Amino acid sequence: MTGKSVLYGNNVSHANNKTSRRFLPNLQNVSFLSDILERSVRFRVSTSAIRSVEAGGGLDQYLLSTCDETLSKRALAVKKALRNKGTKIGER
Repeated sequence: MTGKSVLYGNNVSHANNKTSRRFLPNLQNVSFLSDILERSVRFRVSTSAIRSVEAGGGLDQYLLSTCDETLSKRALAVKKALRNKGTKIGER
């Protein structure tokens, strides 16, 4: 959701031998509660994304205020559903 990906680097031994390694993001399976959709939405996100969503005021506000290029396909689908549901609520 926040665009984190695998980073690459080296293991460096005491003898200064360098071997390639990967730094994987800390991914968690999380259910976020959507107030507008009135249901929970499951995502596999990094722990920094969890903190970003909570600091952004919840899932609804975070998705609506985030640029589309940084969001995953699943997050974009939820964002579209939020926009559609939000306009229907405003019409009532």
